[in-house]
Amino acid sequence: MISARFQGRLGGFALDVEFQAPASGVTVLFGPSGSGKTTVLRCIAGLTRLAGRFEVDGDVWQDERTFLPAHRRRVGYVFQDAALFDHLNVRGNLLYGRRRAGRGADAAFDRLVALLGLEELLHRSPARLSGGERQRVAIGRALLAEPRLLLLDEPLASLDAARKAELLPYFDALRREAAAPVFYVTHDVTEAARLGDRMLLIRDGRLVETAAAQAPDEAGGIDRLAARLRAVGPEALAAELILSGAPSEVARLAVEALAARG
Repeated sequence: MISARFQGRLGGFALDVEFQAPASGVTVLFGPSGSGKTTVLRCIAGLTRLAGRFEVDGDVWQDERTFLPAHRRRVGYVFQDAALFDHLNVRGNLLYGRRRAGRGADAAFDRLVALLGLEELLHRSPARLSGGERQRVAIGRALLAEPRLLLLDEPLASLDAARKAELLPYFDALRREAAAPVFYVTHDVTEAARLGDRMLLIRDGRLVETAAAQAPDEAGGIDRLAARLRAVGPEALAAELILSGAPSEVARLAVEALAARG
């Protein structure tokens, strides 16, 4: 079990969240831009220090007496920008992660390369990769470090629709295969519904609801919901979702995310 409590201020922004999540599967931090999702992720990683407590399967990473620095937390962190090492080719970037785990190229390396479809890219430089390819390499590098937690901070946000569609099947595969629990930040309802096992809904620095994630077809179909939004408007669609069983805050945030997609 993963337990978290973070509270404090960063400039004019106040964060006050508390949650528990299973130490498996994908937990989505979902909410509008600026709601505090990335701040929570940075607190988990030890990159931002606020008052509180964080515990992973009984190991205390932070409390009133303890604060493990980021380099001792064994997390894999993937940013919006893949942040690859430009002086290394794809193989070198992946092996950097493997060396952090005290290992070299081995069967696990080969398996992950195959899972992420990187076989033909190993000798390319980062400058010769598309945005989606760069993110696949960044995820592979993070996983090869054998992290206790994998943190993904809006990894698709900088990609166009075509590159997102290219990358989503790889995320589906990782969702099934990743040994480490995953925290995935997004404000896109499509990603949250497709990739998550559960959602923590955050608004204005507060956790407002915890809900099970639903696959798009179970949620009624993203395209159908978008068409319904255009037909009846946001208030009516939110009401329909609530009547169909969605928690009220999930319905409101889903409608906001659909509206933002245009």
